Amino acid sequence: MLEEMDGFSNQNSSRWWDTSINTTNCTSMDLNCDEYPSTGELNESMVKVVVPIFFGIIGLLGLVGNSLVVIVVALNPGMRSTTNILIINLAIADLLFVIFCIPFTATDYILLYWPFGDTWCKIVQYLIIVTVCASVYTLVLMSLDRYLAVVHPIASMTVRTENHAFLATCFAWLIILTASIPVLIIHGEIYPSLQRPSSQRPNQMMCRIRLDDRVVFQVTFFLLSYVIPLTLICGLYICMLIRLWRGARTSAESRRGRRRVTRLVIVVVGVFAFCWCPLQLILVAKSLDFYPLSTASVMFQIASHVLAYMNSCVNPILYAFLSENFRKAFRKIIYCRPRYNPQGIGPPTKTTRAASSGDIL
Repeated sequence: MLEEMDGFSNQNSSRWWDTSINTTNCTSMDLNCDEYPSTGELNESMVKVVVPIFFGIIGLLGLVGNSLVVIVVALNPGMRSTTNILIINLAIADLLFVIFCIPFTATDYILLYWPFGDTWCKIVQYLIIVTVCASVYTLVLMSLDRYLAVVHPIASMTVRTENHAFLATCFAWLIILTASIPVLIIHGEIYPSLQRPSSQRPNQMMCRIRLDDRVVFQVTFFLLSYVIPLTLICGLYICMLIRLWRGARTSAESRRGRRRVTRLVIVVVGVFAFCWCPLQLILVAKSLDFYPLSTASVMFQIASHVLAYMNSCVNPILYAFLSENFRKAFRKIIYCRPRYNPQGIGPPTKTTRAASSGDIL
């Protein structure tokens, strides 16, 4: 994710916010031009203030919110279910994303060079890709779980178990960790090819893709982390809608439980698609050299980053708004009361799960 800055850094020196250069005397690629308007310094100051504030808020909310999700489910046996196992996995992926992506992206925006060394550059880029993919494919598993609960409620009882959900998440992590290994190879510290001499900021190494052509990497990332998983999710929900339209014979309580859980999963998936769409499109456009360099485009990219990274902290808020069980369990944790059991009994059994299909926070 740090390579998003590469286009700005290489196209218009280390100070990519100086985009209003007097074109009558020089071009944006003229590295010897000394005419900088006051707006360049204003943009630099704005970035150094706005980025830490917004990224700091997102990071804090993401750490606290996702940690609470894990704690709430872990301390309440009655809330452990297939859906909630997947929700814990999503919270863990979001936690790792907050830790390994947000602070380093903020540093890249502010410093425009990489001060942490080549090894850490590879590790951070690798973990960013892994956590993003882990989040979206957890959403695929959640949608598959909803599909089985709605379309095959009885037949899936032996499949939709906590152990199987845990094994599915472990298998997904293993595949993602293995498939992302090439990221370690193609990323590393590079010396910027175009750099404006500056007494305030000497030439520094940057953490970027070492390949000359980034198109293959960015398009592949776009397809594997956005288009393909969202297509799978849409296909599963279309099948569910067809099933619901045909009017499956189930109890009113069971239908309410399924609708409640399905609604939450749909909202979580929709928010993910909305939050990540602008940044994903920007990454592809920049790799194809279709993204113009201007003050407005830089600010739009920052806004897109903020929107995408907000997704890592918004899910706990959605759970709180859409799930009464989560709100009650959250209050129990805050006030240190006895562990909350939404069923009023022990951990959910296959019978209670089949009766309600409401295995949600």
